[in-house]
Amino acid sequence: MRATVHVRLKKSVLDPQGQAIHHAVRTLGYEGIREIRQGKYFEIELEDDVSPERARALLEQLAHDVLANPVLEEYWVRIEEESE
Repeated sequence: MRATVHVRLKKSVLDPQGQAIHHAVRTLGYEGIREIRQGKYFEIELEDDVSPERARALLEQLAHDVLANPVLEEYWVRIEEESE
């Protein structure tokens, strides 16, 4: 079973890196982009014997405790069950 965890700064937190990227793409001539916010993306491979329910609980705890700073960042978990 695979999972992904996405982490990004909360909307209320300034994102200087996203602002710098936004400025750069405007300078390069890209139009129509209102805002760019950067974040982190994690791909996680789970053991075969982990149930989807346990996987969700495990990944939510991992994201909260290790992968994100819940004061500044928000995160979401997506579990992909392989069909092989």
